[in-house]
Amino acid sequence: MITLLLADDEHLIRGALAALLGLEDDLRVVAEAASGPEAIAMARAHRPDVAVLDLQMPGADGVTVATTLRAELPGCRTMIVTGHGRPGHLKRALEAGVRGFVPKTVSAQRLAEIIRTVHGGSRYVDPELAADAISAGDSPLTAREAELLELAEDGAPVAEIAERARLTAGTVRNYLSAAAAKLGAENRHAAARIARAQGWL
Repeated sequence: MITLLLADDEHLIRGALAALLGLEDDLRVVAEAASGPEAIAMARAHRPDVAVLDLQMPGADGVTVATTLRAELPGCRTMIVTGHGRPGHLKRALEAGVRGFVPKTVSAQRLAEIIRTVHGGSRYVDPELAADAISAGDSPLTAREAELLELAEDGAPVAEIAERARLTAGTVRNYLSAAAAKLGAENRHAAARIARAQGWL
């Protein structure tokens, strides 16, 4: 019997998935969660064989949860199910030790097969998501540029970003200008939108 944790903030999707996977003879859903922190708590309490995580959840995203579980529960294999698989998300997920990366368009029967594959020690990445990631290439941004773009994303002025990042305003401007130039964007706000769309933030 393969025990499962399902984490998705959309209750209807999570409930339907639990019901469908519960029909499989060798799969048993032992815990459900609606947020990143809840997923971590449930994994600690129930120690599932496989954690099926939504990419975007409140509190902590699926990759962050997977990183925590890898450190705390190395016997628990993780997989990401996503409605929006950007190239950067896939790279982050693989770096975090995620064993499966699948779109939400997959059928419950196929998902059950992938869960068995992941539980058996193999890795499964949706071919279309993998092809998109390969064609997009790696992020051209440095870690600091990505961090500052993320701070600029909500429209914060340079002075506020500088204060939050503990840098001078001039240094922040330089980083944001470099990031915008690398992404071919006219300003930092456009650069942040491009980077977010690629999954680099």
